Amino acid sequence: MLHELLRIPITGRAVLVPVYVITAVLAAWVLVGPARERHRGRRLAFRVGAGVLGAVVGLVAVWWTGDVQDLFGVAFTPITRMWVAFAFAGVALLLVVLVQGGWRRRGLAVAAAAAVVLSAGLGVNVDFGFYKNVQQAIATSPYKTVKLPERSGNATPATDLSGWQAPAGMPKTGETISVAIPGTVSHFRARKAVVWLPPAARVANPPKLPVIIAFSGQPGQPADLFQTGNMGQYLDRYAAAHQGLGPIVVSPDQLGAPNRNPMCLDSRRLGRSETYVMTDTVDWIQSHLPVESGPSHWAVAGFSEGATCAMQLSAAHPDVFGTALAISSEIGPKNGSVQQTIALGFGGDAAAYRAAMPVALMAAHAPYRDHLTVFGYGQDDAPYTASTETLRAAAERAGMQTQTFVSPGSAHDWNTVRYVLAHGLPPVLAHLGLPAAEGTL
Repeated sequence: MLHELLRIPITGRAVLVPVYVITAVLAAWVLVGPARERHRGRRLAFRVGAGVLGAVVGLVAVWWTGDVQDLFGVAFTPITRMWVAFAFAGVALLLVVLVQGGWRRRGLAVAAAAAVVLSAGLGVNVDFGFYKNVQQAIATSPYKTVKLPERSGNATPATDLSGWQAPAGMPKTGETISVAIPGTVSHFRARKAVVWLPPAARVANPPKLPVIIAFSGQPGQPADLFQTGNMGQYLDRYAAAHQGLGPIVVSPDQLGAPNRNPMCLDSRRLGRSETYVMTDTVDWIQSHLPVESGPSHWAVAGFSEGATCAMQLSAAHPDVFGTALAISSEIGPKNGSVQQTIALGFGGDAAAYRAAMPVALMAAHAPYRDHLTVFGYGQDDAPYTASTETLRAAAERAGMQTQTFVSPGSAHDWNTVRYVLAHGLPPVLAHLGLPAAEGTL
């Protein structure tokens, strides 16, 4: 019973409409007050004034923390700003009613304030397109943990995928699992990775398949691209139309914790995140999964901070990755201000920071041969539109092939991720040597 309740969608009308209606009724009652209330007009004026003042404070707080200080690394949409203002107004109204007195009114005011905050949280969640249900919001990973055995020399013979035929008994869908990838060389403390195996990888004698290393953003966890981004669902659609084929996707933990950001670098203060990905994770993939070798069969992808990682690693390691998918990438590694980024990630060396920017890395490793980078961003995401266009121009100067997909009516959110994955995965898969997909996924 509890399990089913946790899985109720929190982004649909069945939940949102009742919550919004209850919130409106409670807020209206607390605002207007009972008909026989003493000094009703004056008290109403105080409540309205408090609500307006609270909304203004909320808007100023969003402007200061988001636009001026850039603490969150995103430009908030008008919808999110509205919900924050609404939440601040509800709290301000509660404070006034608590002072004005009356235990019944105080109790209702607490209930109204809680409903307002809940409504605002649900509204912001819909705007960002993040949590689909309560279980997703509270769980670290919903996928079962599996210990995959090492493959003896990865002896799976190479297969001409164009002639691959699904064997009898092959599973109809892919499988998403959780695995531990130890930081053997890097000693980086990573959370469990998430792996998606296409149906063709789940048979007794699987073919060698291409691989995508994929990163969620920060804050986040490896499961986000599958839980929220629907990556497994899109690839299941592809596999269903192509004899169970698809890439093996490995989403390692490049962060170490939701609110950490080692920037996919090796640094004394933040740990050896790059070595964890490029040595520990790459070695684990080659020794545990039936994957093809060579950059023509390897891709790196990500969203936001994860996209920045994808750009850094694909630019710096063309011998490993021949394909990249960057959704809303930053212009370069970032952890706070530029000064803080240089101090934390580069030991105070500004020259090393400049050299680690994807634009500089692409220029240093040019020309790239048979390298595709697919870019994506939200139509309403001005900062990441600018960074993406800068990166795309640099990629083309360096000799990369590029494609760009713009998500209509979305910003720096998971609605953008889903749109770009649906449209951007087909060219990525074709460049990895898989059969071409028609249209979107």
